[in-house]
Amino acid sequence: MTKSILLGAALLTSATVFSQNLKPVAYQDGTQKLNGLVTSNAGKKLPGVLVLPAWKGIDDEAKNAAADLEKQGYVAFVADIYGEGNIPADNTAAAKASGYYKKNYEAYQKRIMLALEQLKKNGAMPDRIAVIGYCFGGTGALESARGKMPVAGVVSIHGSIGKDQARPNGPISTKILVENPADDQSVTPEDYNNLIKEMNDGNADWQIITYAHSKHTFTDPKSPDYNPVMAKRAWNHTLMFLKEILK
Repeated sequence: MTKSILLGAALLTSATVFSQNLKPVAYQDGTQKLNGLVTSNAGKKLPGVLVLPAWKGIDDEAKNAAADLEKQGYVAFVADIYGEGNIPADNTAAAKASGYYKKNYEAYQKRIMLALEQLKKNGAMPDRIAVIGYCFGGTGALESARGKMPVAGVVSIHGSIGKDQARPNGPISTKILVENPADDQSVTPEDYNNLIKEMNDGNADWQIITYAHSKHTFTDPKSPDYNPVMAKRAWNHTLMFLKEILK
């Protein structure tokens, strides 16, 4: 077994044990029940981070991120975007479900806002909140900025960064960090350039960090794309960004 695989397994095991302390939180979007998770420090007045999961819904990567954020002194809430009974069973279903919310971005933004409300109800300081997201959740992080949500900053981690070019670019007051794997085939040069234009048109405070020799899901220890060196760097960049804007 290679050193990188052993390191990934060790990190995954330790984080998973800690993430078992996450507490379920039921909330609603109309008649649709949503099932989120909050860190065990809920109720304390602390800066907050909303975690948006990848395209299959709440997974170990999202839960482990929340658990580590708690150790860093944040209240973290993992959002349920799809809702009870709608969790994708495979990649085909995940592509369909995530595609719906990417197209119907206002519905996606609404689910994110509902999760932000839960984060605040669980102790997060309203003026010190950020959003991070993985893959499909990275798209949601950008939609949080596009939707002018009351958050200090967003982090898109190997997210789908393109948007319908029929949507006009608007002002963006939220600070943005995009963590982009260099070899992500789902991100086209057009998507990349259009995002830069969008952020510049919006006069946003933005940065993009590109990680060499990294494919789409490079931060996930369970993925064949996992790059432990670059994953650690990306997480450190996330924590540095959060510390700057929230503490």
